[in-house]
Amino acid sequence: MLETVNRIWRSGYRDLFAQTIIYIAVAFVCVVFIWILSDLIRGGIAHISWDFLIESPRDAGRAGGIGSILVSTLLLLLVALVVALPLAWTTAILLAEYVPVTSKFGITVRYSLQVLAGVPSIVFGLFGNAFFSIYLGLGFSILSGGLTLACMLLPILVSTAEAGLRALPDSYRLSAAALGLSRSATLFQLLLPAAAPTLAAGLLLGIGRALAETAALLFTSGYVERMPGSLLDSGRALALHIFDLSMNVPGGDAPANASALVLVALLLGINIFAMKLAYGLQRKRII
Repeated sequence: MLETVNRIWRSGYRDLFAQTIIYIAVAFVCVVFIWILSDLIRGGIAHISWDFLIESPRDAGRAGGIGSILVSTLLLLLVALVVALPLAWTTAILLAEYVPVTSKFGITVRYSLQVLAGVPSIVFGLFGNAFFSIYLGLGFSILSGGLTLACMLLPILVSTAEAGLRALPDSYRLSAAALGLSRSATLFQLLLPAAAPTLAAGLLLGIGRALAETAALLFTSGYVERMPGSLLDSGRALALHIFDLSMNVPGGDAPANASALVLVALLLGINIFAMKLAYGLQRKRII
C-alpha cells in the first residue's frame, strides 16, 4: 500500500515538473516576443505616420517613407505564392493520397525536399540570379525575386501539407468510400477542409520566411527604392530595406525600427486573417 502511494506521488511529481517546464518555456517565448516588440515600438512608433506608409524613401531612407518598399514586398510575396502554392499542395496531395509511403518515387521526392529545405538562402539567391535573372533574361526584377522565393517555399509548403493530410484518420477515407464518394470528392469536400489548419500553418511559415528574406532577394529582385511599374521592374523588399538602414545608412535607426514594426504588424495581420479563414472554411465544409 505504501509502495503504491509512493509510486502515485512520484508520478504526480514528474507530471508537475514537466508541466512547470512547459509553462516556463511558453513564458520565455512570450517574454522574448514582448521584449522585441517593445523595443521596436520604443524606437520606431514616433516615426510612423500615414505619410511614412505611402511615400517613397528619400535621402537613402532617412526621410520619406516605405510606400514603394511595401508595394515591392507585397508583389514579391504575391508572385511567390501564386507559383509555389499550386505546385506545393498538388505535390503534397500526390505524396499523401496517391503514392505509397514505401514508394521509391515518394522517398526520392521527400529526400529532395529535405535537402532543399536545408539549402542556405544565399545559394537560392545565386541560383535565382544565374537562372531567372541571367539565363531567362528577367534581370533584377520582382518576377525574378518572386520565382526565387517560390523555390524556397516549396519544401515548407509541401512538407506541412503532406503531414496534415497524413495525420487525418483513415476512417475519413473509409467512410467517404462507403458513401460512394469518389477520391476527388473525398479530397476536396472532406480531407482538405479537415486539414485546413495545417495548410494554413504551412502557409504562414512560408509567408514569414518570404517576408523576412534578404540574401536571396539581394541577387534577384535588386536594391532599387522607387515604385515598381511592373513585375519586370526592380524592387527592394522590406526586410532588405531594414537591413540597409541599420547597417549602411548613418542615422537610419529610427526609420529602420519603424519599418521593422510595420513588418511585424504585417505578419501579425496575415497570421490572424489566414487562421480565421482556415477555421471558417473548416467549419463551413464539415459542420
